[in-house]
Amino acid sequence: MNRPTAKAKVIRKAGILAVGLDCTDGHTRITRGDNFLLFGGSEATHEILQAQVVKFNEELERLGKTLETATETEIDSIAAKLKVFDDTADDAE
Repeated sequence: MNRPTAKAKVIRKAGILAVGLDCTDGHTRITRGDNFLLFGGSEATHEILQAQVVKFNEELERLGKTLETATETEIDSIAAKLKVFDDTADDAE
C-alpha cells in the first residue's frame, strides 16, 4: 500500500455566511464575494447585509488582517462595533 510520506498542508479558509429570511416577493437574492456569501432576504434586508459585509471587510483591512488571520476576539470586536447582531442598528440611521 502506498502511503504519503509528507503530511498534507492544511489551508485555513474562513467565510461569512448571511441568510435573510424575510423575502415575500419570491425573488432569490445572492451576493458572493471573496470571503462571504449573502443569500435571501427582502431587497432592503439584502442591501443591509451587503453594507455590513463591506464595512466588516473595511475594518479587517484597516487592521491589516484577513478573515483567516483575524483572531476570534478581533472578529467579535468588529461585529460589536458595526452592531452586526443589533436588529435596531439601522433604525437609528
